[in-house]
Amino acid sequence: MGEYRLIRLGEQLRGEIAQLILLQQIKDPRVSTFLTINRVEIAGDLAYAKVYVSSFLPENQTERGVEGLNNAAGFIQTAIAKKLHIRQFPKLTFLLDKSSKEGFDMVTKLNKLEAEENAAQNSGK
Repeated sequence: MGEYRLIRLGEQLRGEIAQLILLQQIKDPRVSTFLTINRVEIAGDLAYAKVYVSSFLPENQTERGVEGLNNAAGFIQTAIAKKLHIRQFPKLTFLLDKSSKEGFDMVTKLNKLEAEENAAQNSGK
């Protein structure tokens, strides 16, 4: 399958999984509506797909949410396969994506340093 088609299918899967989470159709109590699907990487042969999940919840709650999604992967695959008509539906694996939270923490630290620097310059005048 072409690279563009894999990216487009990944975006479709991302949207469908996010919709299932938002509408609370996944009945596992660990799966919170605060979970965010960042991206989906699909193997070229459509056998597997890695779904990257993040949240601003505490890390242990996000990890439990990812475990809940992995337990509900069969249900999610079935629900989406009924909507999308593709020859082979990939096996979904949900992974914790810490990049959003790390980026937010980095920006917070930079803002704090900048505020301290401005305070030091203003007090020196």
